[in-house]
Amino acid sequence: MIDVSILPLFLVSIGFLAISPGPDMLLISTYSSITGFKAGLMISLGIFFAGLIQTGLVAFGLGQLMQALPPLVIAIKVVGAIYLSWLGIKLLRGWLQDHNHSSSPKILRLNNKQLLSRGLFNNLMNPKALLFFSMFLPQFTHPQQNLTTQILLLGVLLSSVVLLINIVFSLSFSKLGKLFANGLKFGRHADGLLGFIFLGLAARLISSK
Repeated sequence: MIDVSILPLFLVSIGFLAISPGPDMLLISTYSSITGFKAGLMISLGIFFAGLIQTGLVAFGLGQLMQALPPLVIAIKVVGAIYLSWLGIKLLRGWLQDHNHSSSPKILRLNNKQLLSRGLFNNLMNPKALLFFSMFLPQFTHPQQNLTTQILLLGVLLSSVVLLINIVFSLSFSKLGKLFANGLKFGRHADGLLGFIFLGLAARLISSK
């Protein structure tokens, strides 16, 4: 069981974590404002499932292994940067082709599964997220309780609260997107914008310490 006395501090910490700018927030804001609330919701669900996976990995020791083996962190960062770069280049190529042929942007043609997987892998391919889970969650455990059970419960609670906050952000950004859509005309350049964002995320990931 979770020590109830630590819940207020835990929830406040999660709140600040969820509203802080980062790759997940950038992805949610971009897709929600351009494509609408449903896209932001699916990406938020992908991030939620990534959080559950990371919780399981931390509970069963991978987080500690990554702290002990820095080369493993570097390997995950490289794979993540390659994945994000591939997405960015693919989107930029699609944008150039669509721009020349006046067809609808590919960002508008993604299905729910594709959107969910983008949220999932954008989070999982960042080893800093798993390292954060491995350092953050144990701080709120009680030494006389089962450590694995506590981490699992805390991780599920963290992921659930972040999901709710991300849903609120998705709704807010989708409303803002509708408000400014007619004036800014971002829709037909959505693939290009997101392509540059993914390349920027790749560069940020590979250069981070």
